[in-house]
Amino acid sequence: MTLLQIGPHAVQPPVVLAPMAGITNAPFRTLCREFSGGKGLFVSEMITTRALVERNEKTMQLIHFDATEKPRSIQLYGVDPDTVGKAARMIAEEDLADHIDLNFGCPVPKVTRKGGGSALPYKRNLLRAILREAVANAGSLPVTMKMRKGIDDDHITYLDAGRTAAEEGITAIALHGRTAAQHYGGTADWDAIARLKEHVPEIPVLGNGDIWSADDAKRMMRETGCDGVVVGRGCLGRPWLFGDLVAAFEGTGTGGDGSQGYAQPTLKEVAAVMLRHATLLGEWIGDEKRGVIDFRKHVAWYTKGFSIGSEMRRGLAVTSSLDELDALLSELDLDQPWPAGADGPRGRTSGRNRVVLPDGWLDDPYDCAGVDADAELDTSGG
Repeated sequence: MTLLQIGPHAVQPPVVLAPMAGITNAPFRTLCREFSGGKGLFVSEMITTRALVERNEKTMQLIHFDATEKPRSIQLYGVDPDTVGKAARMIAEEDLADHIDLNFGCPVPKVTRKGGGSALPYKRNLLRAILREAVANAGSLPVTMKMRKGIDDDHITYLDAGRTAAEEGITAIALHGRTAAQHYGGTADWDAIARLKEHVPEIPVLGNGDIWSADDAKRMMRETGCDGVVVGRGCLGRPWLFGDLVAAFEGTGTGGDGSQGYAQPTLKEVAAVMLRHATLLGEWIGDEKRGVIDFRKHVAWYTKGFSIGSEMRRGLAVTSSLDELDALLSELDLDQPWPAGADGPRGRTSGRNRVVLPDGWLDDPYDCAGVDADAELDTSGG
């Protein structure tokens, strides 16, 4: 089985849960870890450096880790080198995490319009300054980064950014094989992952994009030569995918047909996971109703492909208590087998033609005059 080394942390199998805003909180990470047997690396949702440094109440909850989470992994978003450095130092000195990941891949407008996320690597000097401050202040903690190919096909940045990262002491790089303009549309460019690995052979490169099954993960590593995979939308409503990934990399799963260790749960088994997910959210938030309401976004992902009437689907999506959710789930035909095709793409797949950027952002890849303190979002979560 392939071993992924992130600083002092051996990640085996070489599988990472991608940070997803509003999704990869402590309850969801708990579910994924349970299915994987604690194997792999599970990253928090995106944390804004300014909010962390200012100890925003919501942010301090988002960086909560279960006692069983080892290593603890935080993803930071920031555009100001000084603030990023302060956040990294805070994490190291206060023992808030064991690993720091930097977000240069988020394509959503509220992030890119500030010059952050997938917009930032275009500004070469700014990227280098942020990486340098993060590494210098993180102490012994490994610092990694996640990025996209570039802003669009005319502004590709990943090879330059990868070389800069290697020079500044970044421990590993994850590449989503799409541009910001593609958002989540089209097909991920796995060839770009292979090119990045050739470009920075001295550090691990992880591939991200269009991993819907354990077989996809193995194929990506075989075709690109990457050192590990980052799984995002493929696990929405399917936290057991991490069990499949462990089975695949350890050699106990041989195909995607449900045999030899690959999960194809019945609706009864899925319903049990749904109820546990909602319960964990309520316990984490400290309010059952708010936990069930937060869970609503997951209903369509969990039930994708199952024969459930539209009225029942609407009912499941507006529940406000665990008893109500449990009662509705019990009314379903729980003996239904795993639906054919339910392992495929999930989540939003539409692309965008235009990336929202600060005025004049593309005029000069080295001039960073347009970036100021206002670019640091004051709340977290992507």
